[in-house]
Amino acid sequence: MAAIISCNSYSPLAASKWINPTLPTKASTFLTTPKYNSHKHVQCQLQNGQQKGRPFSLKECAISIILAAELITGIPSLDAYAANPPLPDLSVLISGPPIKDPGALLRYALPINNKAVREVQKPLEDISESLKIAGVKALDSVERNVRQASRALKQGKTLIISGLAEAKKDRGAELLDKLEVGMEELQQIVEDRNRDAVAPKQKELLQYIGDVEEDMVDGFPYEVPEEYRNMPLLKGRAAVDMKVKVKDNPNLEECVFRIVLDGYNAPVTAGNFVDLVQRHFYDGMEIQRADGFVVQTGDPDGPAEGFIDPSTEKTRTIPLEIMVDGEKAPVYEATLEELGLYKAQTKLPFNAFGTMAMAREEFENNSASSQIFWLLKESELTPTNANILDGRYAVFGYVTENEDFLADVKVGDVIESIKLVSGLDNLVNPSYKIAG
Repeated sequence: MAAIISCNSYSPLAASKWINPTLPTKASTFLTTPKYNSHKHVQCQLQNGQQKGRPFSLKECAISIILAAELITGIPSLDAYAANPPLPDLSVLISGPPIKDPGALLRYALPINNKAVREVQKPLEDISESLKIAGVKALDSVERNVRQASRALKQGKTLIISGLAEAKKDRGAELLDKLEVGMEELQQIVEDRNRDAVAPKQKELLQYIGDVEEDMVDGFPYEVPEEYRNMPLLKGRAAVDMKVKVKDNPNLEECVFRIVLDGYNAPVTAGNFVDLVQRHFYDGMEIQRADGFVVQTGDPDGPAEGFIDPSTEKTRTIPLEIMVDGEKAPVYEATLEELGLYKAQTKLPFNAFGTMAMAREEFENNSASSQIFWLLKESELTPTNANILDGRYAVFGYVTENEDFLADVKVGDVIESIKLVSGLDNLVNPSYKIAG
């Protein structure tokens, strides 16, 4: 905390300007000093960037102190609290320990309102907590989870099927049949006291659940504001594989990270990124920051700090885009703090290792272009469910495979390629021109 309050001494949480007095954005800090870099999660030995600190301006210093005060006291210092937004109907179903699993965060972020399927999902998600109990004692708790999920499926199957999009009902019904069989198999695994087989089977069942829930989404759920409607938009979800070449690591030469992009909750932000991926913008780019706190990339060679659109010869920027939990559409161009929504929760929080977001200039909400970062770990400033980044930076995806290897990524490692593996049909208004 002292590093955040300090106005003159350098600290990795205060010396950049692409993200906030708390998050540096250059190869070593999170705000945004001119020419900073941010990129996807990659894997390799973490390495602090060699950067010189700079004195904070009075404005930055004041904000740093205010943020620190908020973290210590829990009371916002800039404005009075706004009235609490109404809780979503299903909030009771996702209460409990903070959700840190990227797959679970993505499932709960889907724009659906089907209580029956959530009542099946939650006890299956809770198996992860049950497995934290040592030894085979965990299986007693797992068994309760499985029985609860099985009971909910039997009681709610008709309601779940009724919630499926009409064109997807047959596929959804097949998935539910597979889910039912899978839960019987999981019950047998528990009875056999085979603890090691629980987690793989849980993952399989949650994949069925996630697929069923995606089949409940019938079209894109809201209209993007008119001023952004002609930008590249991701109206749904997409997945990319990021292949990183690791240098100077005898145990690892390369790694492929699977990243799921959520256009339901960040269509402008995710669409901008997919468009850049299709332009091969990130291919061959180095990791520009890896300090144990975040991994960043996306700062191109030359004086520009973002993507130069060849059609305009100007830097393409996108607005800050935040989806508030319980709302039907994102808010744009303002942080939740600026809107007085101090207690609001974001639909895509900085909870998971490998949370992916856009870097931007500290005091310019609409300055994001191509620089991206992945949050690596919690700190006193970024605890789960009380993260000062939530509502200040636009999250648009999570690393869902090999995310642990992000901690091994270091500055200078090379992104060999980022390739779209699904979801291209969800990209609207693409501006890329793929080179032959």
